[in-house]
Amino acid sequence: MTAGLVLSVRSLRSSLGSEQDLAESRRTAIVTAVERVAPATVSIGAVKTYVVQSNPFPDGGLFERFFRGYFPDRVYEGRYDVGSGFIIDPDGYVLTNDHVVRGSSGVKVVLRDGREFDGIVVGADERYDLAVIKIEGSDLPAALLGDSDAVLIGEWVVAIGNPFGYILNDTEPTVTAGVISALHRDIQPSGATAVYKDMIQTDAAINRGNSGGPLVNSMGEVIGISTFTLSAENGAYLGMSFAIPINTARLLVDELVRYGRVRDIWIGMGLTNVTPAIAVALDLASADGAIVATVEPESPADRAGLRPGDVIIAVNNVAVTNAGDVWRATFGAKVGDAITVTMIRAGRSREFDIKLEEVPG
Repeated sequence: MTAGLVLSVRSLRSSLGSEQDLAESRRTAIVTAVERVAPATVSIGAVKTYVVQSNPFPDGGLFERFFRGYFPDRVYEGRYDVGSGFIIDPDGYVLTNDHVVRGSSGVKVVLRDGREFDGIVVGADERYDLAVIKIEGSDLPAALLGDSDAVLIGEWVVAIGNPFGYILNDTEPTVTAGVISALHRDIQPSGATAVYKDMIQTDAAINRGNSGGPLVNSMGEVIGISTFTLSAENGAYLGMSFAIPINTARLLVDELVRYGRVRDIWIGMGLTNVTPAIAVALDLASADGAIVATVEPESPADRAGLRPGDVIIAVNNVAVTNAGDVWRATFGAKVGDAITVTMIRAGRSREFDIKLEEVPG
């Protein structure tokens, strides 16, 4: 073998080694995370009924008064690809957004492997924008749920959705990547009446069809439920998407499955903010906190020992600065849970445990 041929063989081997190294370098943590969660990500199609009312008498008047009842409303029913979801339990429980299935008369769930199931919405709550669907099947893949309290600002995440199951007859999921931009955001989208509390902000694009899909960390754990994206008036993406923390959803799934909704909690107290003048009058160290203004008789607050004039300075050992912080601290709490409030009464700090009850019917 000549020296030139030996050199060529060595160069070839070196080139092959580089290509193999390059191929291995493509398999990043994000690729692995997608492979772990994508099988459990589903496409959700909902059947919705729309009533289209046609008025043959646009100008009103006598004819409309006497003959309008003879012209029934037109009813149109169709199946729409409205969002995504993910299986959280091998028994067939699927988690998604409430707005994905709200108002539907039937639900279809399509898995990545092409299997299609009729789904039943066993529970939904508009305030938390969460819904649980039940499907009946075997060998169902379930996503691994992580800890959203451990999320780090700046860490890589991927949003996985399956919006094209019906539109393109393609069950492969859509993946977008980004980082955690911020935590604990309270957002009220344009046109919405509800305020989304304690949301995860990311720059991973969450398009409309991806609503309800999983937001996944680099370890392949679901840390949020993709919910919505803020857009400009012309529809342009602004780089801000939001997801419901998975820990909030985990707290409420049992409520949704057992009761079909999240039961309203009852504490039985009214609060007002501490002002600088009140802080001076009560000889408080600062104006942080919330004053208990009223306590309902025989309420959980009453039974716990709270009294008007108490100043709440912490809930579950987390300091509060105003009445809004107190109510925010109860977000996600369920009937039967207990919260610990730290307060100042007559110049002394005291703690009380309040067991939450359902709002009386």
